[in-house]
Amino acid sequence: MSQVQPEFLNAKAVRARYSISEPTLWRWERDPDVGLPKPVLIAKRRYWRLADLIAFEAQQQRAS
Repeated sequence: MSQVQPEFLNAKAVRARYSISEPTLWRWERDPDVGLPKPVLIAKRRYWRLADLIAFEAQQQRAS
């Protein structure tokens, strides 16, 4: 039985998803109060699991 690979988004796709700039993404990564999931480093580049981002969005909606 084969495993389904999680879908990953790179930093550019994450910035587009939330309509934010690179500096804002950088700040969100470093501010634990924001709650952005930690990226996975692949070949020294940042990628976020789509499932983690969807959970982050759901948490943000519950908090507002």
